[in-house]
Amino acid sequence: MPVGLPEFVENPENRCPVILLLDTSGSMSGQPIQELNRGLAAFKEDVMKDAQASLSVEVAIVTFGPVQLTQDFVTIDHFIPPKLEADGVTPMGEAIEYALDLLEKRKQSYKDNGVLYYRPWVFLITDGAPTDDWKGAAQRVREEEAQRRMLFFTVGVQGADMNKLKQIAPPERPPVTLNGLDFRALFVWLSTSMKRVSSGKVGEAVALPPVGWGQITT
Repeated sequence: MPVGLPEFVENPENRCPVILLLDTSGSMSGQPIQELNRGLAAFKEDVMKDAQASLSVEVAIVTFGPVQLTQDFVTIDHFIPPKLEADGVTPMGEAIEYALDLLEKRKQSYKDNGVLYYRPWVFLITDGAPTDDWKGAAQRVREEEAQRRMLFFTVGVQGADMNKLKQIAPPERPPVTLNGLDFRALFVWLSTSMKRVSSGKVGEAVALPPVGWGQITT
């Protein structure tokens, strides 16, 4: 029998992967990025309250402006919330493609190690509009969502081009406009959702808590 990766041998729990796709372009500087950092810390703190979720939920962070892997996949108990800084433009198309590729690699890693996983989440948070070609990425998001390969969530912070985000978001999950800079409420909602998912069976639909932190853009 092949020897699995140590992380899966030490913790064979089903995985609940989430990629946070975070806009760190220049327009997020000041209070928005500070609140986003606080939100990430709240996410870790809240998931850690649930023993099962802290072993199952895996987070990766891809930031854009420029696109980079700020945090590769780790379970929440090993996650150290980064201190993000804002700079650069908004290459959203490239960032989405990068995140989806990263997810495919991670899913392969689960399969190779015999680890079951819940449908992955990709959570895009932006306050702007793409500065690159995003249409191919949007097409891919819609295809993968339609094939139930992931759940894609789109959150617009004040100033975001909601019209473009509507074209990127899957039709069944329109973008949400964040109330002010209430990232904390958003990440506590994400944590609550992850706890619900990780306590269920793989492949089972889960009722998500109501979105009290934003307005759905229809």
